Amino acid sequence: MKRRKVLFIQFSQLRLLAKKFAIVILFLSAFVLMLINKTDTVIIEKTSSVATDVVSPLVDVLVAPARAMAGVFDYFRDLGHIYSDNQKLRAENKRLQIISEKSRALEIENKLLSKLLNYTPPPKAKFITARVIAEEGDAFSHSIIAYTGGEGNVKKGQVVMSDNGVIGRVDKPGKMYAKIILITDINSKIPVMVERTRVRGILSGDNTSVPKMIFIPLSAKLSVGDRIITSGVAGVFPPGLPIGKVSSVEKNNVKIKTFGNLDRLEYVRIIDYGLNETPTPKTEENSAQKDENNE
Repeated sequence: MKRRKVLFIQFSQLRLLAKKFAIVILFLSAFVLMLINKTDTVIIEKTSSVATDVVSPLVDVLVAPARAMAGVFDYFRDLGHIYSDNQKLRAENKRLQIISEKSRALEIENKLLSKLLNYTPPPKAKFITARVIAEEGDAFSHSIIAYTGGEGNVKKGQVVMSDNGVIGRVDKPGKMYAKIILITDINSKIPVMVERTRVRGILSGDNTSVPKMIFIPLSAKLSVGDRIITSGVAGVFPPGLPIGKVSSVEKNNVKIKTFGNLDRLEYVRIIDYGLNETPTPKTEENSAQKDENNE
């Protein structure tokens, strides 16, 4: 009985001692665990680095055959594309050779016919580039003012073009500036024709951005998208200058979408084709009416 009491007293003393040093023991345990964790991390990092150095060359060796096979596949694929492109280029070359031969034959035939008809080619055109400095667009007129820089060769009636096509003609030349009447002006009348059918008419401005084609024969067949070019009638414009395309075809109302953007003109070309005569709009309309009656 006494022995049990002694053991109980000793156990109680140990438990009190453990409670006193519990915080110290926990702190030491945490510190030891941190040291172990840090040591393991360094070991793992070193092991990973060594494994990477050892495995990387092996991976390169193992991947080399697959890489070589992929290169061979790409080579044959590109070779197939090259063969296909070569076949297309050969066909295109044959087509261009045929066109070149036809063009050469037509050129020779044209020279022979020109000699037989005693045809006189038009004079070479001279032009100057002028900068647009002002626009005069209102309900009554569509025109621009261009700075010619004192160029003395600018004359009334000369053709004015943009990069895309005819935009008008010189109306009032001056020493340093020139007034240019646009093809959209209500006073502008230009003899034109349909490039596809050779049907003639007059391009008349109506102070809108889309002029119209008038004095067209009733039997004329026009389609949207037909190119409109100058006809050369009346001697104001040489034949063949691009103007625009047919945008809409209605009864007695054929609208033309001009090639040149007349709303964003910065520089224009004033061209001298050596055509001195400048017929009035009435003369142009009479010429178109005569063509219409003849047709």
